[in-house]
Amino acid sequence: GAGPSAGVGPAPRLAPAGPANAERDPFRRANYGVRRVEILGGNLGYIDLRMFADFEFGQPDAPARKTIEAALQTVANADAVIIDLRDNGGGSPAMVGYLSSAFTPKGADIYNTFKYREGTASEAPKDWYAAPRLDVPLYLLISPRTGSAAEAFAYTLKNARRAVIVGEASAGAANPGGPVPVAGGFAVFVSNGSPISPITKTNWEGDGVQPDVAVVPAKALETARALALETVLKTAAGPDAQDARWALEAIRAEASPPAAKPLADYVGGYGGIDIIQLDGRIGMKRGKRPVTVLLPLGGDSFTVLDEPSRRVVFERDAKGAVTAFEAITSDGRSARYRREAAPAS
Repeated sequence: GAGPSAGVGPAPRLAPAGPANAERDPFRRANYGVRRVEILGGNLGYIDLRMFADFEFGQPDAPARKTIEAALQTVANADAVIIDLRDNGGGSPAMVGYLSSAFTPKGADIYNTFKYREGTASEAPKDWYAAPRLDVPLYLLISPRTGSAAEAFAYTLKNARRAVIVGEASAGAANPGGPVPVAGGFAVFVSNGSPISPITKTNWEGDGVQPDVAVVPAKALETARALALETVLKTAAGPDAQDARWALEAIRAEASPPAAKPLADYVGGYGGIDIIQLDGRIGMKRGKRPVTVLLPLGGDSFTVLDEPSRRVVFERDAKGAVTAFEAITSDGRSARYRREAAPAS
């Protein structure tokens, strides 16, 4: 690893790639650290990365390399990218360099150099990511659990002014080393080297990587999503801007729910669609399709849970009774559904 947490020992290296040991590779079932890749509301790319898996440069078919490339390709059309390192304890300097090269210019002098008693080694990749995204807004989530190589990645991109770091200060485990046996069957962690950034001329040992936006780790993703959408809205136009704006409004409404009108006002049939009440919320039910949960935006407007590009706006008559709703999408499509008359009592 780039610097294991004191007392833990170095992060394990993956077995070399190849069919002969594919069945024995203990990291294959962990998908080489890539836990989740997703496109979030407002066209934000999200990668939940739990380790920096090792691979050898010069082997383009190495499983760890192909896996991170697949993740990057999935978010290649996103308007901003969020990489979640809150539960990432570290791993391989090779992956630090390669993943960094997906967002920075080829050959940039930003990489840490590790100084050992035996010599030096740089985290600069020997192979560079083929299609780097140099301008996409980038956000990295960190926590006190973020350690070693994950810290190196965040430290490198923060000091290169390429990423906004969101969360709490990381573990502060910069110096690599390992356990050394001592008397009585005990072992102590002894550092055998130290990374040096060409930008800061130092590292993050002890202090950790400091966030640009300090927030408790549990709120880091929500905060980064809002920051990303605010950044996207500075340049977006037309339907893209509407989509980003709706996604931002949905995040804010979920974080601070607006005062809601009585849910019973909306319950009923609307031309083949039923509005039903469930667990303190309302939802749309059409035939055997899964129920679509609605979250209040204020007034009689609702957003669709996990799909902020869709909204439902209810209409009322002069007496205040709900008479219809309009289903709207951020690209301007809409459909109106009239409420069916309540059965005579």
